[in-house]
Amino acid sequence: MEIIIGLIIIAIGSFGQSSSYVPINKVKDWSWESFWLVQGVFAWLVFPFLGAQLAIPDGSSLLELWSAGGATGAVVYGILWGIGGLTFGLSMRYLGVALGQSIALGTCAGFGTLFPAVFAGTDLFHGDGLVLLIGVCITLAGIAVIGYAGSLRARNMTEEEKKAAVKDFALTKGLLVALLAGVMSACFNLGLESGAPILEKAKQSGASELFALNPVILLVTIGGFITNASYCLFQNVRNKTGKDYFSVSGGTLLNNVLFCALAGVLWYSQFFGLGMGKSYFADSPVMLAFSWSILMSLNVIFSNVWGIILKEWKGVSRQTIVVLVCGMCLLIFSLLLPNLI
Repeated sequence: MEIIIGLIIIAIGSFGQSSSYVPINKVKDWSWESFWLVQGVFAWLVFPFLGAQLAIPDGSSLLELWSAGGATGAVVYGILWGIGGLTFGLSMRYLGVALGQSIALGTCAGFGTLFPAVFAGTDLFHGDGLVLLIGVCITLAGIAVIGYAGSLRARNMTEEEKKAAVKDFALTKGLLVALLAGVMSACFNLGLESGAPILEKAKQSGASELFALNPVILLVTIGGFITNASYCLFQNVRNKTGKDYFSVSGGTLLNNVLFCALAGVLWYSQFFGLGMGKSYFADSPVMLAFSWSILMSLNVIFSNVWGIILKEWKGVSRQTIVVLVCGMCLLIFSLLLPNLI
């Protein structure tokens, strides 16, 4: 029952993340770099800071928790993850919500789950390590099947249909960007692992286990914000789009800020839910190690549901839909396999 509750909480957060790109479609008269920066302020600073406040015990502070060790590593991994987050947004631009998230998150699931295990010296060919490896392989198989469905979609669509579904659709460029996004995004989980001493200090100081991971999440997102803000401001100068923030009407500005805030809180909900969900896996080391892959798999599933709702798969053949559904079923099976074993 504990594991089921944890999975439900992670699923709710995952649904929020997969929905976070929908409000962005409501942003008006802003360039990509402008709305990406503003939503990043909410997603990587404002809401993670508010979430971290829930883990500060009475008489303590964030700085005191961060002094436990690992803070610098968490920020550095966050900066590297920021590259993934930046290219992740571009993968949505070139491939759409469904295919872009599927490729990027699938790669992120594999590397993000296995890197911490390898660095910790886990034997991936015996015992719990083998279960973890099998689960990740099934996850990647599901992603590969969904990626194949995406290639079938691209093959069977005219250029006009591609542009109608995804304005800037570019399969080759999008795949390369999505793969880079996935590898670099895996650094987020490494950042969480780096901040383990902070997590333990929060628990020892009396913080609720449900929220104890939040101060570490904030450190990683601060690192990610540094990368993304630097790039977006550079693009604002290069493309002369810095005026975006002030050249629109008051109503449009309010509209854009509100939808960026909504996108930000929905995006952050995945890690808020991950921290809460992992607290229910305390008695299952395999589920704890596999939790990152679980989150990414759920993100892929929900992103494809949104892709269907947004008609990104409209007009494709029945074969393509069957392949897509098979890939999603593989991902669902990968979520359950470690616990079943």
